[in-house]
Amino acid sequence: MDLRNLELFLHLADSLHFGKSADAMAVSPSTLSRAIQRLEQETGCVLFERDNRSVRLTPAGEKLRQFGGGLLQEWRQLKQELKLRDEPLQGRLRVFCSVTASYFLLPEVLARFRRRYPQLEIKLETGDPALAVEKILTDEADLAIAARPDALPAKLEFASLQRVPLVFITPRQAPQLNQWFRHGEPDWERLPLILSEQGLARKRSDQWFRNKGISPNIYAEVAGNEGIVAMVALGCGVGLVPAAVIDHSPLGDKVRIVDLKPAFKPFDVGIGVLKRRLEEPLIRAFWDTAQDHATSR
Repeated sequence: MDLRNLELFLHLADSLHFGKSADAMAVSPSTLSRAIQRLEQETGCVLFERDNRSVRLTPAGEKLRQFGGGLLQEWRQLKQELKLRDEPLQGRLRVFCSVTASYFLLPEVLARFRRRYPQLEIKLETGDPALAVEKILTDEADLAIAARPDALPAKLEFASLQRVPLVFITPRQAPQLNQWFRHGEPDWERLPLILSEQGLARKRSDQWFRNKGISPNIYAEVAGNEGIVAMVALGCGVGLVPAAVIDHSPLGDKVRIVDLKPAFKPFDVGIGVLKRRLEEPLIRAFWDTAQDHATSR
């Protein structure tokens, strides 16, 4: 069995999307299709059921995924063990990090990691935290640092590093504040809200308003917490962001936190990885370093 074909099969078994797997694994769709055909010929079984709308694993495909995942992991471990006999740990890790976490958490973790493993290369991508889980599941990142989703996929392992409150913010000075808050209480019909367009913060805000029986006046939906802080600082409305964003924003002194009840459940910011990859030496090294940082705080 060609291990490269097996790698392509395992990625497709996770993504169930030929286009995404071809892009992530840097092959053409036709190369990916041929790799799957070769495996089907070798096993004598159909591995995927395909139609115009979806791709599904067959029972035989599920068995190969379980077998192949273990085989590939053992092969990677063996290669690393043989390599480490004579050489220090080296290679490249692809890390996805939410922009917020890149301010207050990632620098200290990376500094500690670089001291321990100076020959390892880090390829860092920052972006919307709502994308973190998808980045790992589609093999676009080896690890991700972001808030833990309320429903963690069974394939993922997550280690908590820090808890971050989720808070409402207003401009420090704006002529509309007296209209938005009557006797200290928000006037939800007039108060313009600036919220994340997707992700954990949006899910929690939607649930918060449903629980209070409020139909919020949404002024803007923004991708990225920094954009929310900027719009609030300009007096456009009231926003909802993780408190750590304010602490590290250049506009943090132009907004203030308002205490609205009930308080939101804090974000559990940490590191996520596919369980089956956790024993790979490079990934384990970063995982352990991040957890050591959390313990030492």
